[in-house]
Amino acid sequence: MKRIAIFASGNGSNFQSIVDHIKAGKLEAEVGLVVCDRIGAKVIERAKKEQLETFVFDPKEYESKKHFEGEILERLHKNHIDLIVLAGYMRLIGPTLLQSFEGKIINIHPSLLPSFPGKNAMEQALTAGVRITGVTIHYVDEGMDTGPIIAQKAVEVEQGETIESLAQKIHDVEHVFYPSVIQKLLKSSN
Repeated sequence: MKRIAIFASGNGSNFQSIVDHIKAGKLEAEVGLVVCDRIGAKVIERAKKEQLETFVFDPKEYESKKHFEGEILERLHKNHIDLIVLAGYMRLIGPTLLQSFEGKIINIHPSLLPSFPGKNAMEQALTAGVRITGVTIHYVDEGMDTGPIIAQKAVEVEQGETIESLAQKIHDVEHVFYPSVIQKLLKSSN
């Protein structure tokens, strides 16, 4: 069974969706580690409820990104992680992790990349007045949302759409799409 690490910084709704898909037998994987860079984030509570090993850290307590990523790397190796899944992890991945897990780190982003990278992608889409946005799953590289695209799914932006209504539509897509793409990636890497 392939082992994944889920990195998250906030609420953890994509984390929960992945775990729920595993429990339902729709995603053949084990969560070997949950990494969170925000003390008090809701994802920590969710991970503890699922009795999953967590590593929660405050980046300010480390001398540099290299130092906290070094500690993360030790834990990833100790837990025999095959794939890192970013699920709302709001930090760029540095060379320490990129070199050790090259081609084995994926991210989900709430737009059709390369449009609207970075933070506030849904707000950017609404401001730009696009009729179609969506969800992108991509490999992680040193840039912000610049890695090779694995899969995309379009989401229609309706007249009078609010950030709340668009966010709900995007989350509804993410919560099914991400686990299915993870499953395909894990199957193809056997």
